[in-house]
Amino acid sequence: MPGNDSGTSEREPSDSDSTARDLTDAEREALHELQVGIEHVRRGYGRLLDCHHQVGRGMDRFDAAREKLRAAGHDELADELRDVHLPAGVVGDQWTYELVEAFEAEFLATVSAFEASVREQLADGENHVTEQKYQREWRDRADGERWRED
Repeated sequence: MPGNDSGTSEREPSDSDSTARDLTDAEREALHELQVGIEHVRRGYGRLLDCHHQVGRGMDRFDAAREKLRAAGHDELADELRDVHLPAGVVGDQWTYELVEAFEAEFLATVSAFEASVREQLADGENHVTEQKYQREWRDRADGERWRED
């Protein structure tokens, strides 16, 4: 730190450190599980977005195939692509963009709000309280070992 003549990397504790220290192990573990759960849900959402984009690309290729089938004289097959497969939904009558929107509004938003509410109630809204604990422990251990070496 600037102004620290000892050459160590000591830092001033932040308000979040005191919040994280006030949690019980059970509270910290519950917050950690919620946070990791949200991270997994967000990764799943990313994969859903990828599915949406990939299906859209596939539909573009089907449309190109429709044109080529018509040019090759296969009007019935081109008509089937146009009338049955291209306008069809991927799940029931829903298109992938509708699945993405429903996932965002009906699941992702509600579980994200719940996780944020629990974090607010238990840890004053602090994120990554388990990681903060590990960071503090690793830094304390490094400072202690450096002190013994001096």
